[in-house]
Amino acid sequence: MKIEIWSDVVCPFCYIGKRKLEKAIAKFPFKDKVQIEWKSFQLNPEQETNPNISTLEHLANSKGWSMEQTREITSNVVNMAAAQGLEFDFEKAVVANTKNAHRLIHLAKASGKGDVMKEALLKAYFSEGKNVDDFSTLIALGKEVGLEEEKIKAMLESNQYEDTVEQDIYESRQLGVRGVPFFVLDRKFGISGAQPDEVFDQTLEKAWAEFAKNNPVLDMAGDSDAESCDVDGKNCF
Repeated sequence: MKIEIWSDVVCPFCYIGKRKLEKAIAKFPFKDKVQIEWKSFQLNPEQETNPNISTLEHLANSKGWSMEQTREITSNVVNMAAAQGLEFDFEKAVVANTKNAHRLIHLAKASGKGDVMKEALLKAYFSEGKNVDDFSTLIALGKEVGLEEEKIKAMLESNQYEDTVEQDIYESRQLGVRGVPFFVLDRKFGISGAQPDEVFDQTLEKAWAEFAKNNPVLDMAGDSDAESCDVDGKNCF
């Protein structure tokens, strides 16, 4: 059974949702039959990379908030992340366009390392304050998960996987994705956002029960207002 996940590497609820799904799969009786496939989604495709300001500063400027307000609002997300064992540091997080990070994930997918690459990029952005659009950073992260340096360089210096990223984004529109994370289980059930743990548990069970059937209609699980990031990150905070 395949689970496809549309998400962005700068979406806080995508990282939180990843952990929630992982917890559900860990206790799922048929976890060895579950295949994860990461799909590209850019919250802001036009975002210019700016390593000179933090994500916190960028958020304050774009929302018209004071830094005090911004820290107070983002603290709720930081606490949600902490409940999943994640450490978020928006003071260090670097404003970055994510297309090259998504291309790197696709390169990693080709050798069965898509999930570890996704994890490394999320951690780099949210916890380590690394620029996920910087070539040297992407090369280092790719090497850490076992990719060949020359293949990473060749990819970054070309347009390799750009069409794949765009295809993923186009496909998300066809499915009606309006925010991320968005989980599609066996092309039959959908989970929008970082839903409560029981939604992941129940949807896994439903999807498995229907595994042998062919029903292209997505049965949306849980509350559509669950924590997620809309296009342009409007609902992230």
